[in-house]
Order: sequence, then C-alpha cells, then structure tokens
Amino acid sequence: MLSVSTKTGDKGTSGLANGKRVPKASFIFEVLGTQDELNSWLGVCIAKLSDHFADQKEFLYEIQDTLFYIGAELAQSPKAKLESASLKKLEQFSDALQSQMEAGWTTKFLYPGGNEVAAWIDVARTVSRRFERTVVKLGQEEVVSPLILQYVNRLSDYLFVLRCFVNSREKHQERTFSYKAKLTKKA
Repeated sequence: MLSVSTKTGDKGTSGLANGKRVPKASFIFEVLGTQDELNSWLGVCIAKLSDHFADQKEFLYEIQDTLFYIGAELAQSPKAKLESASLKKLEQFSDALQSQMEAGWTTKFLYPGGNEVAAWIDVARTVSRRFERTVVKLGQEEVVSPLILQYVNRLSDYLFVLRCFVNSREKHQERTFSYKAKLTKKA
C-alpha cells in the first residue's frame, strides 16, 4: 500500500526536485507554498465558473499545469522548463478577452468582487501577485528564469481581465474607486 507520509521530513527538511534536502524554513518553500495556494484558488475558480465559460475554464486548467512546471523548475527539476509558448498564449488569451468585452470596460481601480465567481478570481489574482513577489525575492538570492518572472507578472493581469470579463458577461456593474477629498470635522 502506498502512503502519503514518507517521514523523510520529520526532522525539518524537505527535498527539492533535484534530490537535495534543505530546511523547510528555506525561502524556496515559501515560494512553492504560494504557488500551491494559487493553484488551489484557481481550482476554486474553475469549480465556480459555469459551463458557458467553458473556454476560460479550460485555459485555467492549462494555467494550473503551467504553474506546476514553474514550481518544478523553481525546485530545480532537471526535467521542467517553462516554454515561451506558455507566455505567448497567456498574453493572447488576455488580449482576446479584452477584445470581447463591451465598450467602456475599465482598467481603473475596481473594487474586488462583483458576482461570486469574479470575487473568487479576485482572490486568485491577489495570491498571484503575492506569488510574483516571492518569485522576485527568490530571484534576488538565486537564478530565476526571466521567462518565469514575465509569466507570473502577466498572470495576475490575465486574472484581472478575466474577472472583468466574467462581470461583463454576467451584466454586473463594476464599482470603480476614485480619490475624493476627505471631509474632516472641525473640533
């Protein structure tokens, strides 16, 4: 019988994809944990998207797959390497969604949410931004592929566009933030 528990991490170390054991407190595991969290939130988004968003669901599955490759590459797998085609496809899908939206959609500061699915996508977007920050920080300590940096930067952009697309298709009016002068009471 196979067991999930290997007990190899009982002393506070874990193995990288290249076989090297490092302390679980190493920053790489913060990065990989954030990647795992992002992939989980994308799973929630996929589960919540209705079938009339089938193309978007399918592409989110592809993004999850790409995130596994990115995680493996960051964990120093000799087999995993992100390909430029993944970045190009992400950019193309983002552009395609933007072109399908009604005139007047905005890139201004929007309040997170809208309908339920867009709200979940917003959560995934913010985790994506955190993942990007951890990857950038990791890149200050060791070599990180510029392609990975580009992909994780574009991913949160795509998720922003996707949440706008969902709200647009569901006819949900976006709430935009604008700076207003704050009124102060006189004492």
